[in-house]
Amino acid sequence: MDDLLSWRREFPILEKTLYMISHSLGAMPRRTRVRLNEFADTWATRGIRAWEEGWWDMPITTGNLIGKIIGAGPGEVMMTQNVSICQAIVLSCFDFSKRRNKIVSESMNFPSNLYNFHNLPQARLVTVPTGDGMTISLERMLEAIDEKTALVAVSHVLFRSSFVQDLAELTRRAHEVGAMICADVYQSAGTVPLDVRALGVDFATGGSVKWLCGGPGAGYLYVRRDLWPHLEPRMTGWSAHKRPFAFEDGPIEYADDMSRFLNGTPNVPAMYSAMSGYEIVGEIGVERIRAKSLRQTRRLIELAREAGFAIRSRERDDQRGGVVVIDVPDGYEVTKELARRDVLVDFRPGAGIRVAPHFYTTDDEVEETIRAVKELAGLAARA
Repeated sequence: MDDLLSWRREFPILEKTLYMISHSLGAMPRRTRVRLNEFADTWATRGIRAWEEGWWDMPITTGNLIGKIIGAGPGEVMMTQNVSICQAIVLSCFDFSKRRNKIVSESMNFPSNLYNFHNLPQARLVTVPTGDGMTISLERMLEAIDEKTALVAVSHVLFRSSFVQDLAELTRRAHEVGAMICADVYQSAGTVPLDVRALGVDFATGGSVKWLCGGPGAGYLYVRRDLWPHLEPRMTGWSAHKRPFAFEDGPIEYADDMSRFLNGTPNVPAMYSAMSGYEIVGEIGVERIRAKSLRQTRRLIELAREAGFAIRSRERDDQRGGVVVIDVPDGYEVTKELARRDVLVDFRPGAGIRVAPHFYTTDDEVEETIRAVKELAGLAARA
């Protein structure tokens, strides 16, 4: 018996849809509608008073729910709109005009992150290439991190292949040479166990769209507590001020806590929509989610191989996140036809069809997905 299947009734889309795309957009919890109604009712009945009655503190109080999932302490995570903003905040803490001006990343990092890194004229970006289109060599990453490195900015789990990078070793090497490390945990948080304090990472960024079932517009940033007094982000705003409602002119005086990394007015409705997913993942526990994920992704790999497909993900459990990438001929067309049949997966050029069971997925759905892919691939081949 799979006791995690008791959560299926919490997700309305599962009633009619074979949902294997939680790596892209997690299913919406039923209670999210209640939370969004709560936002609307609060705005309608409390008006301006809603700010002092909870809205103003939500970037931190909502962040605390994330903190429990990724191993951060109370008050160590703040919410913002998306990872691009989080990455920009982190980058604005550095002075790349100095000798230590190197950013080390991987070529398979998410493009939005790389766009931020490329957009820094004084920084020297080094991206370690992939050798096989799936993985990044740990040895080559460690070699690229040297005494001129200011920041190591990497994905914990690569979005194209679901390859898990060794954050512990990358963090150790970064700190050994005096650099900081920022981990994008978007593709791991909620399905791969993670403890940012135990790892010692300096920054972590992520969002709620995927495994956390929190929907769009709710990114989050973790910053190591002992670094707060030493970091002054140039990307800032009135919410980061020590006395925001004094509306003082002149240079900003940063807040003493995690609020110093805020900027403008927070995205309140997105935080309302995100909380339910965080609560559910936190209640289940990522360790239990990971155990089921590994079992079902192993089965996916086995079934895909039996169907004659090549696998574009790692087979070792410790190197594979929650996704199995399958190299299917005419994968884009197959994916579109699957969607017409209410079987939701996605396709990435240069990778293949990405299939992602989550804690609410049945074993029968795993098998049904591969049967459908095999049938449509055969039809495409004969067309």
